[in-house]
Formats: sequence, C-alpha cells, structure tokens
Amino acid sequence: MKYFIASKSIIKLLVLLLVFSWNQVSAQGRNSVWLLGNHYSSSSLEGRINFTSSSYNVLSEQRNIPFNATQGIISDESGNILMSSNGIFIANAIGDTMQDGDGLNPDSFTNDWIQYGLPIPYGNIILPMPDDTNKYVLFHQTGDYNSISTLASTEIFYSVVDISMSGGFGQVISKNNVALSGSFGWGLSACKHGNGRDWWLIALNDSATISYKFLLTPDTIQFINSQNMQVPSHIGFAGQPTFSPDGEKFGYTSGDGFTGPWLMAANLFSFDRCSGDFILDTVINYFDGNPGFGCAFSPNSKYFYFATTEHIYQVDTYAPNIGVTFQTVAINDTFLSAPPVFYTSFHLMYLAANGKIYVSSGSSVKHLHEMNYPDSAGIACDVQLHNVFTNCFFIGVPNHTNYYLGRLVGSPCDTLTGIHDLAAHDFRFSVSPNPNNGNFKIMYLLPQNKSGTLQIFDITGKEIYHQTLPPWSTLQYISLPKIADGVYQCTITSNNQRVNKKLVVVE
Repeated sequence: MKYFIASKSIIKLLVLLLVFSWNQVSAQGRNSVWLLGNHYSSSSLEGRINFTSSSYNVLSEQRNIPFNATQGIISDESGNILMSSNGIFIANAIGDTMQDGDGLNPDSFTNDWIQYGLPIPYGNIILPMPDDTNKYVLFHQTGDYNSISTLASTEIFYSVVDISMSGGFGQVISKNNVALSGSFGWGLSACKHGNGRDWWLIALNDSATISYKFLLTPDTIQFINSQNMQVPSHIGFAGQPTFSPDGEKFGYTSGDGFTGPWLMAANLFSFDRCSGDFILDTVINYFDGNPGFGCAFSPNSKYFYFATTEHIYQVDTYAPNIGVTFQTVAINDTFLSAPPVFYTSFHLMYLAANGKIYVSSGSSVKHLHEMNYPDSAGIACDVQLHNVFTNCFFIGVPNHTNYYLGRLVGSPCDTLTGIHDLAAHDFRFSVSPNPNNGNFKIMYLLPQNKSGTLQIFDITGKEIYHQTLPPWSTLQYISLPKIADGVYQCTITSNNQRVNKKLVVVE
C-alpha cells in the first residue's frame, strides 16, 4: 500500500469525487461511518455502513485497508470520512495509506497481523485536537507475546495527523510517540473533559483493576495518574471500556477462562469529568459458561448492555440497586451467516448515530444483530437477531466517543467561558445552502441528551413544517413540500431554549 494521488487517472479521480459527493448526502456527523471487511480470503468483500440520525445504508466498495477488531475512524461534521486506522497504518479519505501513515505500533505482534489489521477491540481511537480544526490525535496500542495471555500491550502510543496537508488528504506529522509504558489491557476509551474542550483518554491494566488517565489539551498529552478500580482481578483484559453518552458513567466487562470455566463481571462506575476520578457503583458477576467482550450504553445513558457469545444482558444504571435490574434481553440462535462454518454469536457492540445498538459476531460473518430501542427496559429494547446483512466478512466495530458532549455548566472546571455564556446553549445552528429551492441541510447541536423540534413558519406565523430531532442527531437533510418563494423562519427548540434562522426559498 503506497501513498499516491498524482498517479491516479483523471477518470478515477472523478469517480472518487462522485463517491465523496454521494457520501456527503448520505451520512452525517463524526461517528456516521462504519467500514466493513477484511482480507481473510481473496474473495472477501469490503463495504461500509453510512448512518443518518434515523436510518442506515450498507454499501459495497473497494479499498486497500482491511479491518479485524481494531477500527479507529473519524468523519467531518457532514459525514465525510477524514481518516481511519486498523492499527497497522493510517488511511486517508479514500482508504489509501496517508502520507507517513505506515509503520504504526512497531513490534513482532503487529507484523504478524499486517495483512488483516490488529485483532484488538477498541485498540485505537481518533480525537480532534482541542482548539485546532486541522489536527487529530490517534491513540493506539498493539499486543505483547511476552504476556501470560497475550491480551496485553506494553505501550500506549499516540500519533498526530494534520488533515490540511497533502492536498486535504492529511499527513502524519508525529508518529508512535509513547504516552506511557507499562502492562496494559486491550481497549481505549475517551470522554470530553468538564471544561468542554479537552479530552480524557483512559486505558486499563492487563488485569482490568487499574485505570490510567491521560489528558489531551491544546498543547500537551499528559499522563495524569492511575487509580485502583476496586474490582476483581482477571488474567488478561480485552474489551470495550466505554463512557455513557452524557459522560457521567463508565463501564466495561472483564473475565477469564484460563483457570477453568469462564467467569465474567460487568463493572460500572460514576465518572467525574473535572477530576477524572472513578467511583465504583457496582460489580455484577454473571456466568453462562461463555466469554464476552462487548458492551455499550443506551443513547439516554440509562441502560448498560453487555454480552457473552450466547446472551445479551441489561442493567439500569439509574436504579438505587443496579444489580437487581440485571436481566437477559437476547439469546443467540444457531443461524449460519457464512456457510459452511460461520455461525452468528454476540461479540462487540456499537451505539450508532441512528440511536440503535449493533452487535457483531466473534467469527467472521456477514450479519449484524440490531437493537432497535436501547432506551427501553428489558426485552422492549427489541434485539433482532442477524437482522442486517452486509455481505462483508468482519468482526470489529468503530471506537467512537461522544464528540458533541458539552461543558459541565457551573462546575469548578467550567472555566473557559464567561459568566454571560452560562445561561444560553450554543446550538451552532446553520442552514445551507441558503437561499435554496426547498431542499437544504441543517446542522446543529442539541443540549446533551435532549431531543429537539424543528419548525418552519411563513411570514404570517403559520407553521408549514414540523420535525422531531432525536437527542443523538446533529444534522438533517430537509426536503420541504412545494411552497411559495419567500422568506421563512426556521426554529429549533430544545430543553426550553430555542434558536432561529432565516430561510430563503427560491425555485
């Protein structure tokens, strides 16, 4: 895989531009794309899922980057891919190696997976650099053959990308920097600091008992401290340490089967976005004889889901006694996804931009499980087994955080805004193009975990259009019914606050 743009033919470049244009009207937000496919066989296909706030599209495509369990990916606000990484190299928007993007995670473990991508769940994550719209930081890790279970890494690395370089395709300007050396489990997670600008980056040790906290600021990547999590120790950790969308909760599952049957635990914590401190809420020990890696929070941050290969479980994190809310919401069947040998199971979980949770399998299969209503208790969350056909072999899920989490208004660390900014929410509301012919795009930021309403009024104050905006959405494409040319008022209301924009319609 080589970095080359100038050598592409004019025809292929035009085709790529058409693909970019199609993506722009089909996806939305930084977490809107999931790349599928690996190179386990010469007949393997690649594809992607483009998410909107209410739906998705599964597309076939050809690209150079294969994915196993490790997938760091980020898009711009309109849903156009900026970069991705499988732990082996960093790819640009068209899936080719970014300039200076090869040679990640240098060691023998990485070399053994160079054809497929690293097998590490949540093994990397891409974060926007605070106060710099051109730079992004990839945090990444690899395996260690010298550990007892091999489910460990000896460094947490970071690499920096300037997306404005190389004609907008990006360039790696700093690579394989060591943030900390030690013995770490597999899996990284991030959450916005309470000041609304900086980022917390969290890693766990290889027995899932200690957290390591890093802070990404506009000018530093600093190791802050470590914390004993006060949970049972397990030999080797690999999983999906994850924050709730509101940033107030943190959870992961841990377990081992090296000394007997699989013993699993779901570990739940409250999180202080100012100090970075964790407070243990509960440890839920569960056992069905099977391993489990995946977990996810519901969009409203209330429910925590976790899985073994055969069951998906749910707990209510708002309950006074979280443990008593433990219940099974899905049981695996024996569906044959990719004949002759690949059956579906439950593996990794992904809270997508459409507010649903998708579950991959632990083998390279072509189907996803889909949870339609993760904000609902019990089986009302509606897990549909192997409901999404992708035609791509894959295992991993993207590692996304809540890129739109705001500051903790009035908290001790809310120090970056003036006193006059405290009362009003910044909706970041825009309409484009404007003027338009009744077909346009709106971008906005709702108050955290709040739904919204879009209304359009004519000059007499009569409502001519009404649409609900779900709490996880940041972009919508609007197509109005035929209306007269003129000036209209476009209003978003959420959490008893509103913002207005003029809308000019000209056929």
